[in-house]
Amino acid sequence: MAKAAVYPTIPNAGAMSEFISAFDVPSKVTDFIYRCRFSHCWNGIATRHSDTMDCKFFVDGKGVVLGLAHPGFVAFREKAGRNLSDREASYIAAEYLRERLEQEDEHALYDVAADDVLRIIGKLGIR
Repeated sequence: MAKAAVYPTIPNAGAMSEFISAFDVPSKVTDFIYRCRFSHCWNGIATRHSDTMDCKFFVDGKGVVLGLAHPGFVAFREKAGRNLSDREASYIAAEYLRERLEQEDEHALYDVAADDVLRIIGKLGIR
């Protein structure tokens, strides 16, 4: 019997607020630079009654939430045979936030569709 391939995950080591270092996002539209800091993730099903994994960031000191559509997590699990870690979810959210801020698309809440979750997983090379 063939042994199933095992892919490394990005472990959830350390404090959640330290999953991602603070980062800057320069706007492609203007010369403005957004200062971003990751805070934490939580299950949006319980708090917002949404089918999401929510990740909170502070952008120039203002709270911003990205709701990653849970069906994207399910599709990843079906393909990869494992769940995404919280740290991996925070990377996906950070990349989506970077993409939006580069276009000066500023919102307090972003709903990240399952297709975007899967697109960013591919972009980041998460397997």
